[in-house]
Amino acid sequence: MNRVKDLFKSTKENGRAALSMYVTAGYPNLDASYSIIKSAIDAGVDIVELGVPYSDPLADGTTIQNASTAALSNGVTLQDCIDLAVSLRAASPNTPIVLMGYYNPFLQYGIENLSKECGLAGIDGLIVPDLPPEESGVLQDALNLHGLDLIYLLAPTSDAARVEQVIRRTTSFIYCVSVTGVTGARSTIEADGLELVSQVKEETEFPVALGFGISTPAHVREASGVADAVIVGSAFVDKINNDLEGDLPKVIATYVDELREAL
Repeated sequence: MNRVKDLFKSTKENGRAALSMYVTAGYPNLDASYSIIKSAIDAGVDIVELGVPYSDPLADGTTIQNASTAALSNGVTLQDCIDLAVSLRAASPNTPIVLMGYYNPFLQYGIENLSKECGLAGIDGLIVPDLPPEESGVLQDALNLHGLDLIYLLAPTSDAARVEQVIRRTTSFIYCVSVTGVTGARSTIEADGLELVSQVKEETEFPVALGFGISTPAHVREASGVADAVIVGSAFVDKINNDLEGDLPKVIATYVDELREAL
């Protein structure tokens, strides 16, 4: 289970940042999710974040909230997300796949069962925005037992003690949030987010990713100058929203090409 480490070793050797995409699993439907993600991987996406639909995604803005609501209306479950990961892993053996979701569905599924099933599915880790490090021990221990990582977030408001705590617990990479706010495409990258990445990188050798609000090739170019990975989320969902009747795999592949050129 060294896909994440192998990826960052490769991107470092090639002198570039990794490109991570977030999509809400099951939006607009599960078959489309598979086709969209597979197309993105073929076009050069390095890491896939599968968003688990949830009714109260407190770290997410309107774009992802609406996608989650639509997926839930379609009956998409956490099990569906794991099954989608199984299909993607079969098609893409070496691409890191991470579940991003909220703690309630994971807790209801059962922490031990979740960790085991995610390990069997070939999932590499979990991102849980509403689980603070102080309360993460049970999940992290279960994930580590099955070869998965718990990926922690830091924000511009994180103090030195929180940064040190996250670094101490990290086994994979650190996710820095570019804004004091929720997800959603923005016109610029906040200087606080870029400064946060630089500060964290001074204190750890773990890779550091930057996400929230990144949507354009110019954003990617700027972020990849300091971060080891650039995470694009709401902008991918916006691309899907804007062309629901079109050839979504082609639309997404074209967008990935544009972002990759900016790395």
